[in-house]
Amino acid sequence: MIRVLVAGLGNMGRSHALAYHHDPAFQIVGLVNRSAVDLPEELRAYPLFADYAEALAVARPDLVCVATYSDSHADYAVAAMEAGAHVFVEKPLATTVADAERVVVTAQRLNRKLVVGYILRHHPSWQRLIAEARALGGPYVFRLNLNQQSAGPTWEVHKALMRTTPPIVDCGVHYVDVMCQITDAAPVEVRGMGLRLSDEIAPEMYNYGHFQVLFADGSCGWYEAGWGPMMSDTAFFVKDVVSPRGAVSIRMPDTARSDDIDTHTKTSTLRVHRVGQGDEDLSMADEPGHQALCGREQAFVARAIAEDLDLTRHMTDAVRSLAICLAADASVRSGQPVKL
Repeated sequence: MIRVLVAGLGNMGRSHALAYHHDPAFQIVGLVNRSAVDLPEELRAYPLFADYAEALAVARPDLVCVATYSDSHADYAVAAMEAGAHVFVEKPLATTVADAERVVVTAQRLNRKLVVGYILRHHPSWQRLIAEARALGGPYVFRLNLNQQSAGPTWEVHKALMRTTPPIVDCGVHYVDVMCQITDAAPVEVRGMGLRLSDEIAPEMYNYGHFQVLFADGSCGWYEAGWGPMMSDTAFFVKDVVSPRGAVSIRMPDTARSDDIDTHTKTSTLRVHRVGQGDEDLSMADEPGHQALCGREQAFVARAIAEDLDLTRHMTDAVRSLAICLAADASVRSGQPVKL
């Protein structure tokens, strides 16, 4: 049984903790949150710490789940590995490429497993989308966005996230990771633009942005993300992969809500369009919801530890997708394209 400590009890931390609670492969030995937190009934009996270093020393976990704010991911992950634990860390891996590489080097030096929380990698519909797109062959055009018309508690969460991370980085790493899995080509240039649409965030932060990324095989990708009560929920969810031989698209029902966490992963229908052959709709009605996907993620972590899986490509991809999104952020701030 894998003894696990969960650091950070926001939306994702609670979801991962519930996944551990229900999976017999894990035993929760502690939860960490700096402030008081209202926990689901299933989690209230576990030891709760306010200090991360104390929790590491007292709980002595085999695995640490880092689900804190992005600016602490690298330091928390390194501290966990140096304390003898494997690490699952929510995306993004870090807030700088140097810090991301530091985490990867530590994992390799200490022979620890490092899994980054790319939840779409464990989603059967996204796995199918990637397979169908690769079957069409490139070069590709990627049209991806995730805008969220957030208000009330959801807007408060987004404002807290934007203290360290803009939307195009926080969510963008998921979708850039999908681009990279489909093309297998190196990114060469990123061009970004963004705008601050609210006085409720710091002057140097922006809550709307989009960027284009160019790949060595000629593929190009577009990603857009915006958070806040001012965002339109028209066409908030676009997921298209286009090639010379056709396209693969996610089609959402009209009832989908932009600030619903399940909407971010559910696909409803995949439409495969093949030139000269028409369209094929693949129903994804029985796909897992958000909590079930967290369970799949953690089952993969357990297997990675038990079977000593080689995670080299996983770690390389995590650094690459972060580098693209951080380059996009740098391009937004400088007004200039960034070469990779």
